[in-house]
Amino acid sequence: MGEKKQHVYIIGSKGIPAKYGGFETFVEKLTEYQSNEKIQYHVACMAENSAKSGIDGPDFEYNGAKCFNVAVPNIGPARAIYYDIAALKQAIRLAEDNQDYQPIFYVLACRIGPFIGKLKQQISNLNGKLFVNPDGHKWKREKWSYPVRRYWKHSERLMVKHADLLICDSQTIEKYIRNDYRRYHPKTTYIAYGTDLEKSKLTASSPTVQAWFTQKKVQPNNYYLVVGRFVPENNYETMIQEFMQSETKKDFVLITNVEQNKFYDRLKKQTQFDQDPRIKFVGTVYDQELLKYIRQQAFAYLHGHEVGGTNPSLLEALAMTKLNMLLDVGFNREVGEDRALYWQKEAGSLKNQIHEVEGNTNRLFETTASTNPIAERFCWDYVIDKYEEHLGG
Repeated sequence: MGEKKQHVYIIGSKGIPAKYGGFETFVEKLTEYQSNEKIQYHVACMAENSAKSGIDGPDFEYNGAKCFNVAVPNIGPARAIYYDIAALKQAIRLAEDNQDYQPIFYVLACRIGPFIGKLKQQISNLNGKLFVNPDGHKWKREKWSYPVRRYWKHSERLMVKHADLLICDSQTIEKYIRNDYRRYHPKTTYIAYGTDLEKSKLTASSPTVQAWFTQKKVQPNNYYLVVGRFVPENNYETMIQEFMQSETKKDFVLITNVEQNKFYDRLKKQTQFDQDPRIKFVGTVYDQELLKYIRQQAFAYLHGHEVGGTNPSLLEALAMTKLNMLLDVGFNREVGEDRALYWQKEAGSLKNQIHEVEGNTNRLFETTASTNPIAERFCWDYVIDKYEEHLGG
């Protein structure tokens, strides 16, 4: 009889193979870099995500993980909640059928708080444990109406209350959970998000590089860059206005999807950024090697994210871009430390910083050589090792 496996069910990502952002990439790396053979991962996947990789049927194996598909009806904003509940119920059923020994159910984000009490009871009946990643401050996102924000906050509280362990990917979030919910005595740990530290394999003469820079009319080392979702809480409004008021001759390249985006239309009306030839919305870049090369060639990276934990695009910028100029909030400071510059939301702060870095590059570049600490604390090998300490039973 071999050693007992530690079964870990992961709920809340769209699934693997990863087609999207944060949580999907995390689950991909968690399974890809697995070194503890005692762990058996089971991953809930949205059927439509699997279909994008040509996978159908109820279950499949990927990176050694046992993946199970969950069909999600198109019911609007409540889809994510429906999906998490259906996936967790299915996971509990699988653990029961397999007679797993002390299974762990790791739920990414706090969407299903009002429903978790009953499900937690079923987990306890299996001698299982509920682990939760609280994600960022979902209830602060501007796209949500007031009732929806209240739901997220209420949901977060109940997830914290019922979790056996909260794995926070940001120290700022961990501190907030411990303070705001101290009446529940939450058990927390901090494990960072990871990033890929390999430099791009592309060079200036690569056809994809030449095509992109020519088509977008962008010069290497002559642009400020931002990569991220085009939403108000990432402070695009401040960055665009401050950039427009600056006297820089460089471009501001925005890699983001703005199709059918009301916020984009509103901002265009307000700021008339389309009249400023330096501001270049260049769409999205799905080719990861090209994206790395674009990051490496940027004069500086601008980062205005204000809510959410450790942001993957910030880690990539710190690993790839020479100079990083970040909004001064706890999330960004804990990652950038003294290897980045910080600006405030107040009028003039970012504009002045743009003038300062362009007038005084040498000294500032020295203080922002940022690859080493990123390599130590945020490489996937290190992050996955930390996870296996907690998930290995």
